[in-house]
Formats: sequence, C-alpha cells, structure tokens
Amino acid sequence: MLTRVLIFACSLSWTVSLFAQQPPFSTGVNLTNWFQAGNVRQIQPNRYTLTDFQQIQSLGCDVIRLPINLHFMTNGAPDYVVDPLLFDFLDPVIDWADSLNMHLIIDNHTFDPAVNTNPNVGTILEKVWPQIAAYYADGYDHLYYEILNEPHGISDAAWGAIQQGVIDKIRMVDTTHSIIVGGANWNSYTTLDNLPLYQDDNLIYTFHFYDPFVFTHQGASWTTPSMAALTNIPFPYRAADMPAFPAALNGTWVQSAFNNYQQEGSVAAMNQAFDVVDAFRTSRNVPVFCGEFGAYAPNCAPDDRVQYYAALRQILDTRNIAWTMWDYQGGFGLFQQGTSQLFNHHLDTALVAALGFMVPPQTPFQIQPDTAGLMIYDDALAQGIIEGSVSSSGIIDYYAPDYPNSGTYTLKWEGPSQYESLGFDFSPDKDFSQLVTGGYALDLMIRGDQPQMAVDIRFLDTKTSPSDRPWRMRVSIDQQLVSWDKTWHHLHLPLSNFVEHGSWDDNTWHNPQGLFDWSAIDKLEIVAEQQSLSGATLWLDQIWLTNQDTAVIREERALSIETGIPAPSLLVYPNPAQNMVELIPAIPGQIEVSILDLQGKLVEQHLVNSPTILDIQEWADGLYFIQSSGKESLPSTIKFLKR
Repeated sequence: MLTRVLIFACSLSWTVSLFAQQPPFSTGVNLTNWFQAGNVRQIQPNRYTLTDFQQIQSLGCDVIRLPINLHFMTNGAPDYVVDPLLFDFLDPVIDWADSLNMHLIIDNHTFDPAVNTNPNVGTILEKVWPQIAAYYADGYDHLYYEILNEPHGISDAAWGAIQQGVIDKIRMVDTTHSIIVGGANWNSYTTLDNLPLYQDDNLIYTFHFYDPFVFTHQGASWTTPSMAALTNIPFPYRAADMPAFPAALNGTWVQSAFNNYQQEGSVAAMNQAFDVVDAFRTSRNVPVFCGEFGAYAPNCAPDDRVQYYAALRQILDTRNIAWTMWDYQGGFGLFQQGTSQLFNHHLDTALVAALGFMVPPQTPFQIQPDTAGLMIYDDALAQGIIEGSVSSSGIIDYYAPDYPNSGTYTLKWEGPSQYESLGFDFSPDKDFSQLVTGGYALDLMIRGDQPQMAVDIRFLDTKTSPSDRPWRMRVSIDQQLVSWDKTWHHLHLPLSNFVEHGSWDDNTWHNPQGLFDWSAIDKLEIVAEQQSLSGATLWLDQIWLTNQDTAVIREERALSIETGIPAPSLLVYPNPAQNMVELIPAIPGQIEVSILDLQGKLVEQHLVNSPTILDIQEWADGLYFIQSSGKESLPSTIKFLKR
C-alpha cells in the first residue's frame, strides 16, 4: 500500500512538472504574406477577415502565429518609430482572436535568409518592441511577443545577450504578456541549450524544424545555393526512388546532405532529433513550442509530403510539444497548389487529416458570373483583391492622406517607369460577362500632377494553357479625358467600351485575335504603358464596378504638390494610452506642446526636442487636445484610458 502511494506521488509530480512545461496553446498555423510587407502602407488589411479566423479555428487550431516585418513598419534609423497605421491594422486582428478566444503570436519576422543577422540588431529591437508592448500592455491576455524570427550568422553568446536586453526593455512597460525567445542558427533546436538562463519566468522557448532539409526544401530558390533544381526526393528514403543529383550543386553542402539522406531521411532520425528538445525542456523546466515546420509543395511528391507531415505531427503530439505549421496558404500550406486556396473548395484534405485537423466538407469550385457591382479600392483593397503591382521604381502608398475624395485615404503612385503597373488581382478569378452586357462600368476618381500624362487601364484574362495568352482589354486615359490639374476627376468607363489590345506573353508581343474572355478575368491593371511617369504622381480613389453613374466629387481642392499635406510636427502614441504616452518630434528643433482637457483647461505643458515619455497615470479618462508650435500636430486628440 505504501509503495502504491509513493508511485502515485511520483506520477503526480511528473504530471505537474510536464504541465508546467506546456504553453497555453497547442496547435495552429502561420498566417503568412499578410503583414510581411515592405512597409506598413503596403499591408492589405482585408486579405483575411474574422471568417478566416473562424475557419482556421474550425480545423482545430487554437493559435495563430502572425509574421510581421516589424522593423519595416517604422520610420527607420535612428529612432525606429512605429507607424501608428500598423496598430490600426493590427487591432482588428487581435479583436478577432479575442472574440474566438484564440491565441495570437506577434512574430517579428524582419529577417533576410540571405543576410546574416546584424550583431547590432539589439539597438533596433530595444526601440521597436517597447512601443508594441506599451500599446498592448493591458490588452488581450492571449497575446505573445516573439522577439525575432530565425537569427543567423550571429554567435550564440551575442544573440543570447541581445534577447535579454530586449526582454528587459519589454518588461519596463509590460509585465503581463509572455515573450517568445529562440536560439540562433535559424532558431535551430540544437542551439536551445546555448541560450542563457534568462531572468524572466514568463518566457516560451521556440524552435523550428525542417529536417531533413533536402526533402523539406527541395525546389526552394531562396536557399544558398538555390535548390530549385533539386526535385523528387522521396520520404522516407527509398534508394530506388532517389533522383540523380543536379550537377550544378556539386561540391556544395547540399551534396553532402543529399549523400547523408539515407541516414537522415527517416522517422527514426527525426524522432531522435526531438530528444534534444526534450532534454532542454526537462533540464530548464520551461515551455517549448515548434514555431515552424513544413515541406515545400511544388517539388515534393504529394503522398510523400503527407507522410512526412503525419510522422512529424505524431512526434510533436506524442511529446506534448505545441506547434504552428508553416504556413496556412502558400508553398508550404494546407491548400492544393495552383488553386485559389478557398477553404470550402481547395484544401488538401489528405494533408489536413495528416496534421490531425478536422477535415471540412469540400465541394468543386466553379466561377459564377458576377451579377452585381463590386468594390476594388476604397480606403484599402477590398476582400478578394490581392495586390499584384509591378512597380520597382515607383512608390505605391495605399493609405495616402492627400485630400481623399471619400473616406480617410487615397491610393498614391509616384514616379513609375514605363510599363510598370498597379495590379488588382482577383482571387478567385472573375466572370464579368454579364456585367458587360448589363451596362456596368469601371468607375473611379483620378488625379494627376503633370500635363500630358497618360495611363492605360486594362483587364487581363486568364492564361489557361501554354498555348493560351493573357489577353488584354484596355482604355487609354490622357489629357483629353482628364485635366491633370491636381484635382479629382470622375471617370465612368463602360466595360463595353474597352478595346482589345493584344498580349505580352513568353517575352513576345501578340496582336489581338478577338480571343479576350470576359468570363475569366485574372486582374485589373493601371499601367504606365505609353510613357515613363518619372517625376509625376497619380492618385486614385473609389475604384469599383457599378451600373450607377452617381459618383460625386466631394473634395474640390487642388493639391499643392510643392508643399504637400501639412506634415505633423509631433507624433503622439500609443493612442489610446494608459499610464504613459510618448511625444516624438517629427521636425528638428524645440517644440512647445500644450495638452488641454475637453473644457480647454491646460493640463500639462512641455518643451520637447527629443522623444519624451510622460507619466499620465493621474489624468482622468477621456479625450485630450494636443497642440504644438509649428505645423498642426497629428493626432489632434489622444484618448486616455485609466487602468
């Protein structure tokens, strides 16, 4: 009897210890290519919605890892001030997670796989993360901060010290939310044990797993060297199915990995690797989770890919390791390749099942003719519109505040070279055949600043086979239709008035052949087809398909290109604020700042010539007016929420 009691006690102790090592979430996905933009003004907030989060949850997921190019969402060196627009886009995402009681990881994904991590990156991290943490300090409980994705080319010791510095900075403003830390060498599981003993008991330790790499990354062009030529490697290793090794990769590390694949390409080898993770978790008594794993679909045999995911998922689940797979949609994702990746039509059900997810019913997808109008851009790209621009020299801002005709923003395009384009990719493709016969038009507001400007507006149909072409149907817009006088002009362009133009395909121009197909539209483009627009600026607003010619020019002022929109003299954030607010001068010199309550009573006054943090804990709840010397400050109000 005594023996049984002792055994029970030991079992209970082991269970409690194991529970203490578990993150509060279990399985999920990475929601990629959404906030991984070159700057905040390229983010398309409507790409995913609450419905997408509900669908992800219905699979059985309780966590989403959200990669963000966080450093690109700032004004850059030296201050790295976060653009408040990021919070405008991120807040609804967090609200969706909150409404579903899902966990959300803000993953700082600012990294380049081809460039070693700068050993001075801590300077940036210690400026960016406190801004994020201060803004969300009292927000959603199930929110997590992941310091930096896949640091590499930096020593373990240097990276370990950098992470401690960032942890300390975050904890100055947020002592609540868990921080996710990982090792160097691409967040390898082999470097976990090289991390220091951090002075924080609210950390989760992450690692990534892409072993065996020659299987999971066959066909990947972003590796060094490129593995694009490597294909058809089986899993598990089967000698009879192994392909010939590409001669172009002879003498590289890829050849060594290929030669070792007989030993590494097995479930047993993968399982053995996780002994390292278990040893670390046990020795430190800390929670761990696998933030990324997956296999690149284009060059993997589908059955082998499914077998790999099934084996890896079983290892993770057997060892009680939480995970977020890379990714949801994309080359590593859950959907059939070459489709529009629609949840109810295009899931790779064998892969979904292999991951232990619930498999939703799937039905064949068929494009149905549009019978009503649709919005394309109004303050942001509409849902179902994917950014598909080609503009390497031109600057695109989807959220310019330059006197929009409606709403808050206008789409601004500066200085594109000839043949560059703004692209609005319909996902899925559209059937506009009934809109053409029904008298529908492309309706938009347009404004330009240079005489003699000209652009083409065109639809492209789909390329369905090697012999098919992406045929174009266009209207040319020049000074005969629009006076480029820096004011808004209304264009109502009936679809029936568009003229077939031809096709550029396989680096060859093809003259029109009457083959354009309105029932299979791939994208809409606005193109500097006839000339370079270097030095010119084009603005667009309220782009939609409609049968109503009722749009009104509400904003009649001519935009002053010389002075532009008045720039703020002062940046104020977070907004809303709690406990503290930071005043950041946006122009050189000393700025006199006055803060007034709703009754106009002066609350505080400051002279500011560098970023200044104010303790506002004694303020009352409500709105405050902020005035500054020089140009008008933005925001003109700040909302204070007392704890």
